[in-house]
Amino acid sequence: MTKFLTAFLLMGACITVAAQGTDSTTNKTKTAPSKTATKKAPPKSSKDKPAAAAATAGAAGAAAAGTDEEDHEPDTAGATDLDYNCALGDKVTIFSNAGDDKHIGLRWNKRLLRLTRVETSTGAHRFENRRQGIVWIGIPAKGILLDSKKGQQLANECKSAEQLKPSTAPAAPGLGIQ
Repeated sequence: MTKFLTAFLLMGACITVAAQGTDSTTNKTKTAPSKTATKKAPPKSSKDKPAAAAATAGAAGAAAAGTDEEDHEPDTAGATDLDYNCALGDKVTIFSNAGDDKHIGLRWNKRLLRLTRVETSTGAHRFENRRQGIVWIGIPAKGILLDSKKGQQLANECKSAEQLKPSTAPAAPGLGIQ
């Protein structure tokens, strides 16, 4: 254990020295800023402000993960809703349209979000809103709501009325033990 700790500290020291050496070489190659006069841009009129704000928002939006459709609140008119009761008294409502299996609307904590389906290899239903960092995972036994930006669960053990009903299927035969 002490050998591992010593090696770890030695590696950290080497990385620190290497980083300081890089900073000192880059600082030496910098030249002094020139003292040329620069003109200040004239103040922008109020007409230019929305265009500038839209351009800034567009650039920031393009850099963020997700799509523009995730920013819009989903249209729940004509959608079927399914209420889930979760642990700790949380409630989640899922809105889905029969004609669109790629998106759902999710109401949680007084927010209505549009989530997009993400394919999985396990067969679980996974929907995400990457801009908000919200992930809904639905499996036959329950659903779970996650915050991928904070890396935490928002709601767990979410079950619909159908999932809360006791199973009427006969028990699978065991090993002959009664």
